[in-house]
Amino acid sequence: MMKIFTTQLTGHFNRILDQEEINIEDSARLLAQALIGEGTLYIYGVNELHGIVLEALMSSEPFNRAEALLDQNGQVKKLSSEDRVLLFTYRSTDEEAISIAKTLSNQGVQTVGVSALVKNAAPGLESITDLHVDAKLRQPLIPGDDGERYGFPALMTSLYVYYAITFTIKEMLNEYEDEY
Repeated sequence: MMKIFTTQLTGHFNRILDQEEINIEDSARLLAQALIGEGTLYIYGVNELHGIVLEALMSSEPFNRAEALLDQNGQVKKLSSEDRVLLFTYRSTDEEAISIAKTLSNQGVQTVGVSALVKNAAPGLESITDLHVDAKLRQPLIPGDDGERYGFPALMTSLYVYYAITFTIKEMLNEYEDEY
């Protein structure tokens, strides 16, 4: 079972790397603008994807100048046009994430969305955010004997995208500092 899961998960990571590399680089560039200037990088994750916020803020390698998007009352903090947002959700059709992205867009705050694009659905998060990375996790990874699938590692795949973006940001910031 674990071999199947590991093989599927590794393949999933490779698809993200191969197919989303340009979107990851563009997203990192957009988010780095806040860190080069006077802005802050705000992060939000729907449901258990809030683990990404915890990783960014409280891990052994916290992301400098990052904050949670929501205040302690669960409301979107007041942001400026210099700030940037990194928004994680399961699927591009998630209503909560779409609502937050619309609010941010109306405030002039540039946002990167990360979600699995839902095929044959009305335009969703990808059409509202400035940039979007497809997390590609559309269904659980392991087929069961009964025909059902299980093992939906949304947090793991989202963390993979988070690290891909933040490593790219750090690389860009290091190059920027070397030039100036």
